[in-house]
Amino acid sequence: MTFEPERLGQSRSDLAEALRGQRKRAGKTQTWLARRCNMSQTKVSNIEGGKLTPSLADVELILEALGADSPIATEILSLARSANTEWQDHWSSRRRGLDKKQNELARLEAASTELRFFLLSMITGLLATPEYVRASIADVPGDQSKTIAKKLERQQILYDGSKSFTFVLTEQAVRWPLLPPMAMAMQLDRLVSVSRIPNVRLGVIPLGGHIQERPLNTFTVYDRRLATVETGTGALILRDRRDVTAYLEDFNRYEEYAVFGDDCREVLTEWSASFTRPRQ
Repeated sequence: MTFEPERLGQSRSDLAEALRGQRKRAGKTQTWLARRCNMSQTKVSNIEGGKLTPSLADVELILEALGADSPIATEILSLARSANTEWQDHWSSRRRGLDKKQNELARLEAASTELRFFLLSMITGLLATPEYVRASIADVPGDQSKTIAKKLERQQILYDGSKSFTFVLTEQAVRWPLLPPMAMAMQLDRLVSVSRIPNVRLGVIPLGGHIQERPLNTFTVYDRRLATVETGTGALILRDRRDVTAYLEDFNRYEEYAVFGDDCREVLTEWSASFTRPRQ
């Protein structure tokens, strides 16, 4: 199945229809299927009605219970993977209002315990100064004061001791001069401060030595259940356990190249000073 972002929403209803049709062809009731798969009848009904997107594990259980043959099972599993992927383009987000996007992110953060951020090219809002936040959305027309306020409000989640945060930033993300030199120095000082919060691990990957990895995107992994991947025109939301696991493994590899703790703060302090050091 080729990837078509505009069909991701449709794939959920296609999956519901395919699973419902497969059950009926097998001559089984929802109650029988629920009992066989150790699910509630309500869950089966919601899956077949398109109200609930099943995980791939759920779909595999259902197909096995119904004895679906290989070609049909492969097609339905492909639908399930697409149904567990959501595409959010920047233009739609801007039409709805970026402040609403901040509400979605806040809900994700509130519902998660272990959050991992790989930052390839920019500093994320949770770590940003007000000046950096403002500059990061300067190209969006209209009054963005509400969005800026919500971005800064979200930063309070960092002080929730029941959660753990790991941030891995490349040197490019940290040092990209989005702001004038003095403001950039203040932004790096903010990173140093955040790195001292007990439940936050903040590391940087200096661009030196030999790095065998080749990262392509900024991404975030929420627990082990969901990953968001940013592109130039939007973001993918991935719920398929194979996708989430792949990004977890990527994160673990990048983490090995990062420096943390006092070593990280020493690097950040040096980079901060470089913004205000007089040019020779």
